[in-house]
Amino acid sequence: MRDEFDLKETFDYYIKHLWNSIFIFFKWLTFSLLSGVIIGSAGLLFHYCMTWANDTRTDNPVLILLLPIAGLVIVGAYHLLHDEKDTGTNLVLAAIHSGENIPLKMAPLIFISTVMTHLFGGSAGREGAALQLGGSIGNSLGRLFRFDDKDQHIMIMCGMSAAFSALFGTPMAAAIFSMEVVSVGIMHYAALVPCVVSALVAKGIAEHFKVMPDQFILEQIPEFSLATGVQIAILAMLCAGVSIIFCMMLHHGEALYKKYIEDSYLRIFAGGTFIVIMTLLVGCQDYNGAGMPIIERCFENEYVSYAFLLKMLFTAVTLGCGYKGGEIVPSFVVGATFGCLFGNLIGFSPALCTAVGMGAVFCGVTNCPITSLLICFEMFGYAGMPYFLLAVALSYMLSGYYGLYRTQKIVYSKYKTEFINRRTH
Repeated sequence: MRDEFDLKETFDYYIKHLWNSIFIFFKWLTFSLLSGVIIGSAGLLFHYCMTWANDTRTDNPVLILLLPIAGLVIVGAYHLLHDEKDTGTNLVLAAIHSGENIPLKMAPLIFISTVMTHLFGGSAGREGAALQLGGSIGNSLGRLFRFDDKDQHIMIMCGMSAAFSALFGTPMAAAIFSMEVVSVGIMHYAALVPCVVSALVAKGIAEHFKVMPDQFILEQIPEFSLATGVQIAILAMLCAGVSIIFCMMLHHGEALYKKYIEDSYLRIFAGGTFIVIMTLLVGCQDYNGAGMPIIERCFENEYVSYAFLLKMLFTAVTLGCGYKGGEIVPSFVVGATFGCLFGNLIGFSPALCTAVGMGAVFCGVTNCPITSLLICFEMFGYAGMPYFLLAVALSYMLSGYYGLYRTQKIVYSKYKTEFINRRTH
């Protein structure tokens, strides 16, 4: 009788949890599909607007002269909607940590201000806007359906994945990035199914409208050996140092602006003026905008030896004074130009070094090794796997506790199995 009772109790327990799991699955399937459609469509619209902005600036280089005026409009828009203390992607990450609210007004503000930054020649990426756009809409969907705080956090991550996937066309990296970037050392696996589904749906929407992902074909990859492994290891170590310098320039640049120019209108006008002067001194607009054409030229082995330094400087000056955009695509440009330079200096496959540099610097500034590896696979293919794996691992370890996002938490040490729960530098 005792065995029968235990068997029935076990069976009832199993059925109860099975139905609970099925309910949770369909709940998140429904809301991740909804998130993927809504945010994927918003990301698609953002892509078209960004393409228009960059093409228009390319066809009309004189627009760069209006960058300081555009800055005043951006600051004015944030003041008008009482969002002066907006911290961008840092607010999105903080919302997942602490339950802070992400206002829906962040979505149109970051959308319009990023397009304006690119239209008039600011040096910034687009993924920061995508993460904020996705996080804001995802958070608002969670509030609309009266989710509790923990489920709202999942909706934020779900939205981030959808927006990232729609823009970059890399659903694997997009799904993992939002779970990995929040807390270094742990993964929020509760968000895995929602993030995967929303990323795939957003990618499908982008593909349906003929938005192709950024992919680069690597030809004639050298066979992995001790000698080639050592060369890539040296590149990865140097890229870790470059990523630290880039993070320091971004953070200290912003601090210097605020120290010497307290008024936000004067600050952004001065920063826009600096960018105009720097552009005139350089004699081209290669370092304005996101910089994807520079990456394409690196894969054709066309590079400027100091390009990585200029891109870091242009981006720090742009974002530090208050223009909007992201830091990830500029980090790709920095990694690509530095990697191409390294490959030419040592005479080792500049194209492979370009790809490895992109992955290694991205890992160093985001502290996301799994995402970095996946984005290498999706952008460059799997043939270079040993090189990507080695470079990402070394860059993650040697980049220390620096990062693009001040609210990102290092939960576990990079060097020991030790709980430290500290923020990045």
